[in-house]
Amino acid sequence: MILLDGKKISEDIKNEIAAEVAMMKANGEKVPHLAAVIVGNDGASLTYVGSKVKACERVGFESTLVKMPSTTSETELLKKIKELNENDDIDGFIVQLPLPKQIDTQKVLMAIDPSKDVDGFHPENFGKMALDMSTFIPATPFGILELLERYNVETQGKHTVVIGRSHIVGRPMSILMGRKGFPGNSTVTLTHSHTKNINQITTQADIIITALGVPNYLKAEMVKDDVVVIDVGITRVADETTEKGYRITGDVDFENVSKKASYITPVPGGVGPMTIAMLLKNTLLARERRKLMK
Repeated sequence: MILLDGKKISEDIKNEIAAEVAMMKANGEKVPHLAAVIVGNDGASLTYVGSKVKACERVGFESTLVKMPSTTSETELLKKIKELNENDDIDGFIVQLPLPKQIDTQKVLMAIDPSKDVDGFHPENFGKMALDMSTFIPATPFGILELLERYNVETQGKHTVVIGRSHIVGRPMSILMGRKGFPGNSTVTLTHSHTKNINQITTQADIIITALGVPNYLKAEMVKDDVVVIDVGITRVADETTEKGYRITGDVDFENVSKKASYITPVPGGVGPMTIAMLLKNTLLARERRKLMK
């Protein structure tokens, strides 16, 4: 069994980006600038956005953090997005999800300039991805592709089963794994809460990508020998034996599934660190594209 070490690969990617940014600075060029908008005080979101800001500092990016109260109206948020769209100094920005109930998430995502949509959630970017056109790939799926590529995991002709159909992970992964090229060229089955006899499907899978958010959902009896397992799930489970009172758990019963797997991602330390690294990569790409537009 080989561990797909997202922590190590994400550091490699950050080092590569930092080297590119150093060259940009040496040439007198403007460095990439990433902005993040957070509405409210959700603890997990604040932690995640904070780690994005630190990652920007680490690679030499400029970063802006826009904090708005949980009482922010949809109109106020849309006004802020318009400002960021029109700010030439900012190359890309993200709006941290989830948003408060009074705000229509879809309307907010639609308002972001697709050329600055480094999360890859805008329908224009999603459509380009589906058509195999050059675009921003959502950061988590992008990170999974990068892990598979850097560990040279064979995907051509393989049966990939994706568990979960979210717009952020499941659905884009089902498209990307079936595209021409590497990683890709696999036969994809997309499963979800209404899929019948899911065990029969997963036991036929060469590659399983699970993004359910259900702790320890994927058991050893649901997989065959030498399967490749990508665990996107991340759930806080109460654990009084730890200092924080909880532990982070994925969708996979790691202890038992890892005994049968050829490759597997740990949680934490697998897909999670890759997401931030690929957000940085998308921001670098946004800066390069904006250079060409001028």
